Amino acid sequence: MDATLPDVEGGKRFYGELFGWTFEDGSPAECEPDGGSGQGGGSRPGGWSGQSGWSGPGGRSGPGVQYTRAFLGGEPVAGLAPKSDGRMPTSWTVYLATPDAAALAVRVKGAGGQMITDPVPVGPYGTVGLAADPEGAVFGLWQAGTHPGFGRQREPGSFCWTEVYARSTEVDLFYEGVFGYGSLDLEDELGDGGEDFRIWSPAGTEAGPGTAFGGRAVMADGFPPEMPPHFLNYFVVADCDAAIATARRLGGRVRDEPVDTPYGRIGALVDNQGAAFAVLQEPDRRSG
Repeated sequence: MDATLPDVEGGKRFYGELFGWTFEDGSPAECEPDGGSGQGGGSRPGGWSGQSGWSGPGGRSGPGVQYTRAFLGGEPVAGLAPKSDGRMPTSWTVYLATPDAAALAVRVKGAGGQMITDPVPVGPYGTVGLAADPEGAVFGLWQAGTHPGFGRQREPGSFCWTEVYARSTEVDLFYEGVFGYGSLDLEDELGDGGEDFRIWSPAGTEAGPGTAFGGRAVMADGFPPEMPPHFLNYFVVADCDAAIATARRLGGRVRDEPVDTPYGRIGALVDNQGAAFAVLQEPDRRSG
C-alpha cells in the first residue's frame, strides 16, 4: 500500500515520527516500467505512484522525484509516492493480491468496475494495476514476483485492516465475485443486529474474524453526501490515544474520535497533507 502525496519529504517526517518508519528512495532503474500500458497485497518496491502513474526520472512526477519505500525494523511496510498532478487525490491506496493481474482486470471490467490503469510489470518485483469498483472506490492490484508484499503486518507501525465505505451493499457482489472472498455479516457474528458491516476473508478460507483482512461498511446519514466511496486503511498502534495526539501535533486532524470496539480501540485520521487513514489499538494492548 502507498500514500500519494504532494510533499513526500513532509510525508516522511509525519509517518516517520508517528509509526517509527525509516525510508529508502527507489533507484532510477526501479522507476522505469518493463513495458505494457485475497487480501492486502502490501507495499510495492518500484516507481509506481498509485493514482498518479509512474514516478521518478522519466516519469510524470518530474525529475529527481522518486517513489519512497517505508520500512519498519528493516522490513517493507508501505510506500510514499509523489503526486504527478495536483488534481489527483491525496490518499492511501491498498493493493489487493492476485495470482494473475491481467485475468483479474478482465473480471473487474466484466463485473461493472473499471481499470484506471491496466496491469504493468514493475521489474522483477511484480505486476501492478489500479482499478475502481462500480461505485468508484479506488484500489490497486498486485501480482507478486520477487516482492510478495508486506514484510510486516498486524504489529505496531504496520498495516492490519482495510475496509471500503460504500453507498450500497450491492458492491458485495463485485468483490465477492471478482476476488472470490468469503463473507460474514458482522451483526451475525456479534448478534446485536447493529451496523451493516460485512467482513471478508481470502478465497479458500473459512470466513470469520480469524481470517478476515478487511470488509465493507455502508456510509450512513452521518457521512457528507459529497464524500465518494473509498477505502480506509488501518495501522496498528500500541496506544490509540497517544497516536492521535502525535498526529495532531504533527499537523494532522481527527476524522473520527477514538472509540472502543470488540476488536480494539480505533480512530480515523487525516494526515497533514490530506490523506485519510485509521489507527487500531488491539484489545490486548489496552490498559486497565
